[in-house]
Amino acid sequence: MSLDPAAADRLILVDGRDQAVGQASKEAAHREGLLHRAFSVVLVRSGNGGPELLLAQRAEGKYHSAGLWTNSCCSHPRAGEVLPDAAYRRVVEELGCEADDLSEIGSFIYRAPFANGLCEYEYDHVLVGACVGEPNPDPSEVGGLRWVAANALARELAEHPERFAAWAYTVLGMALAHLA
Repeated sequence: MSLDPAAADRLILVDGRDQAVGQASKEAAHREGLLHRAFSVVLVRSGNGGPELLLAQRAEGKYHSAGLWTNSCCSHPRAGEVLPDAAYRRVVEELGCEADDLSEIGSFIYRAPFANGLCEYEYDHVLVGACVGEPNPDPSEVGGLRWVAANALARELAEHPERFAAWAYTVLGMALAHLA
C-alpha cells in the first residue's frame, strides 16, 4: 500500500508549451517519464533581515528524494483542476496551513531520473505567496520545516546543493530573484 495520499490522482500530460495532450496515473507518469504539469509553491514571510522562505524536507517515506530539502509545497493539478486551485488545496493538505495571494512567477521544464527507475519530467509552474497561520505538516509528506532568510538560502544553495531535491535549485532561485 502506498504512503502517498495523492497516488490515485490522474495527472495532466502536456507538451513543451504546457498544452494538455492527455492524462496518466501518477505512477505511470513517473515510471514512464511522461511530461506532466506540476507546480511548486514558495511561501514567504517578513523577517527581521528581509524576506524568509519556508523550506520543506521531504518525508523519509517519499518514493524519491526522501530527506532532501525543497520549496514549501510541490504537487500536480489533478485532471480537470485549474492550477491555482490545486496549489491552494495542496498547501492545506501538505502543510496544514493556508496560502494567501499566490502568484505565478514563471515556469520551467526539468527532467530528473532516480535510481529506483522513476523519473520526474515536469512542466513546473512556480508560485509565491504568503503563509497564513502556523504550519502543521502531514508527516507522510513533510519530514521537517524551516524558515530561511533569503541571503542565507542563496548561500546554502551555492555551498550545499546536495541537500536539495533536483528541482529545488531552480524553484528557489526563481523565488529569490522575484523577491530581490
